[in-house]
Amino acid sequence: MQQTIPGTTMFDGAQAQKGYALNKMCYSFNAAENREAFVRDEDAYCAKYGLNDEQRAAIRHRNVLELIAAGGNIYYLAKFAGIFGLDVQDVGAQQTGMTKDAFKAMLVEAGR
Repeated sequence: MQQTIPGTTMFDGAQAQKGYALNKMCYSFNAAENREAFVRDEDAYCAKYGLNDEQRAAIRHRNVLELIAAGGNIYYLAKFAGIFGLDVQDVGAQQTGMTKDAFKAMLVEAGR
């Protein structure tokens, strides 16, 4: 039985299949030359991996929640975020609709 969490896209088998191309592309960003190729020609790089329209729009919008809905796995999306100098706290802040400082404060408070 699959559990649902309101407002959360569960990364299950269907999402993994849906996001295969997106996640494969993001994994490629482990290599500096691939990050540079993406920055040079984002559209061509997305086409090289066969991203669909939903995934390409999410990439253009730099929106983590859209990327997750398009099948993105947060571990691979972190590679994408790194191209723009963003870290996991930036991504978490975007996911929760908070500023990065507010998100960090929430994490500190939760750790007490």
